[in-house]
Amino acid sequence: MDEEREPEGFEEEAEGQPHGDGHGEGGHGDAAEPTLPQQYVRYTFYRVDPAWRRLPADERERQKGELAAVIDAVAERGLLQPYSMVGTRGDCDFMLWHASPELGEMFDLAGQVNRTAMGAYLTAPYSYLSVTKRSIYTRGHRHPDQPESRLEVRMGEGAYLVVYPFVKIRPWYKLTAGARQGMMVEHIRIGHKYPQIRIHTTYSVGLDDQEFVLAFDSDRPLEFVDLMMELRFSEASAYTLRDTPSFTCRRTTAREALDLLG
Repeated sequence: MDEEREPEGFEEEAEGQPHGDGHGEGGHGDAAEPTLPQQYVRYTFYRVDPAWRRLPADERERQKGELAAVIDAVAERGLLQPYSMVGTRGDCDFMLWHASPELGEMFDLAGQVNRTAMGAYLTAPYSYLSVTKRSIYTRGHRHPDQPESRLEVRMGEGAYLVVYPFVKIRPWYKLTAGARQGMMVEHIRIGHKYPQIRIHTTYSVGLDDQEFVLAFDSDRPLEFVDLMMELRFSEASAYTLRDTPSFTCRRTTAREALDLLG
């Protein structure tokens, strides 16, 4: 692999262990703030009530069409990508990955889903809210195909997406910036081996229960397992408090995700 080019995101974070600590290390107070707005990001995991599958087939088709139209309409206006977990999780069936500079759009989409006929049969057992945030450790280092300062979400590039919330233990924040960055050098070295895996890191401190939400785009989930196993042996991994639940999702259209439900 080209040693001058790490996989996207690994110069900032890997396995949830960021260079920045989520408390000001995302660029607060810097004189050269980027012009792009931050984005709110929400991963909403839905589960369908088994009673829905007992509805007549024509009614299920009608409801799927209505809900798919709602999702597609929002996707046409901005960043919204559906994923399916039928076949990988038993407690949720599909996920909507939504990004917007306006938090109100998250409320609007949830309300639209709830007002559909199928919405009466849906619950959201997991939902993670976060924001994009720049890292001081990537200043002056940009890749030609990389969004400016990590403030733009680029979703749906891999056939699969692995998502999990992440929380560090408090002693991590007592370390010096140099100590944290030293640990990240090890992460970057490991990440160099997996250039085809792309990380999306967003920040939740103050907005939701977790500190970060990690999402990894890949066409080959087996290689993601290899990456995570290597990271388990890194020094920074000792500062992980929680990195579960973990969701393996397959990119689909809205209609494909709903058709898999029955």
